[in-house]
Amino acid sequence: MAKQKYYETSKPQETAVLVAVPGYRQTDEQTEEYLDELAFLAETAGAHTLKRFVQKLDKPDVRTFVGSGKLDEIQAYVKEHGVDMVIFDDDLSPSQVRNIEREMQVKIVDRSLLILDIFALRAKTAQAHAQVEMAQYQYLLPRLTNLWTHLSKQKGGIGMKGPGETEIETDRRIVRDKISLLRERLKKFEKQNYEQRKARAGIVRVALVGYTNVGKSTLMNLLSKSEVFAENKLFATVDATVRKVVFDNVPFLLSDTVGFIRKLPTKLIESFKSTLDEIREADLLMHVVDVSHPSFEDHIAVVNETLKDINSAEKPVLLVFNKIDEYLKKREEELQAEGQGMLEEDGQYVRPSIEDLKATYMAKEHAPAMFISATDKLNIDALREELQRRVAEIHFQRYPNNV
Repeated sequence: MAKQKYYETSKPQETAVLVAVPGYRQTDEQTEEYLDELAFLAETAGAHTLKRFVQKLDKPDVRTFVGSGKLDEIQAYVKEHGVDMVIFDDDLSPSQVRNIEREMQVKIVDRSLLILDIFALRAKTAQAHAQVEMAQYQYLLPRLTNLWTHLSKQKGGIGMKGPGETEIETDRRIVRDKISLLRERLKKFEKQNYEQRKARAGIVRVALVGYTNVGKSTLMNLLSKSEVFAENKLFATVDATVRKVVFDNVPFLLSDTVGFIRKLPTKLIESFKSTLDEIREADLLMHVVDVSHPSFEDHIAVVNETLKDINSAEKPVLLVFNKIDEYLKKREEELQAEGQGMLEEDGQYVRPSIEDLKATYMAKEHAPAMFISATDKLNIDALREELQRRVAEIHFQRYPNNV
């Protein structure tokens, strides 16, 4: 009896190298942190990073983004190690993509395309799929010429000039038509969402906002006792999720929204208008921050700037510093390494606590602020009490006869 043959059907993980072109004012620490985030984005999309390339320039090269010497260095590494793609931590112009692809002969991915790919992976609802698809087509439209570079390799002559241009124009018309259809479809979704929000008029609305991967969905699950998808990946949630919550007989709606990130593609923000309406129409924003992240203050600034872009910067905000378990652990290790920790009588270090955090500049500069760990359920009761107080205040201002 012949042995049954088995075939490997799983797709091997794609490999990538990362490229950053920071200005001279950007510190090496910032550059490394930004590349860490880009590597996390690549991992979330399913790629394995092999190496990072950095070149400081006053401004990126107009033709190839990096200088010719750095381009040769990257090309040599890509060829030697059989790398599948090169990922840039900035957006590339269509001509830059074309020029770099011509040199490298591998897939070239810029930051916006990478984020769009992750959003496409994470979209669950028909509306989210349509939103991402429209953003992808808007990204693709000015880059269609790259898809027909093979025509430039053909010899000239009769019939060789017209077809290429005709093919490009045909594709452009198809893409524009597709964008129009998606825009009409999204208008229908927006109308449905508007009717739903109108039906909920009067009830207090709270929206969770924050940088991506700060724990909003985990906190949503805790406060609403629902099952919202939560994972230690960037953009685990791209659909807005709304749950009704009741604290001490006062109802309110709690929504979990898409996480923000630096250099979030403008087209993506425009496409997710209906999702962001949950933020625009909220009575209170709960701004969740990963306090264990070394650049959490930059993340706060990115979120505040994005809120300003969508005309929501003036809304009341409750700042929630999450992941204090990780922060306190890191802080304790730092104090011990520096020999600066306070010692008890038995010679053991005193562990930093939530009370210590409340006395820091973070609490004073960003008041009102709460310090919690959604994963370890630390200080969640205190957060519920503060949220209940804020919601009740808005509710009884709206319905004074209910007091």
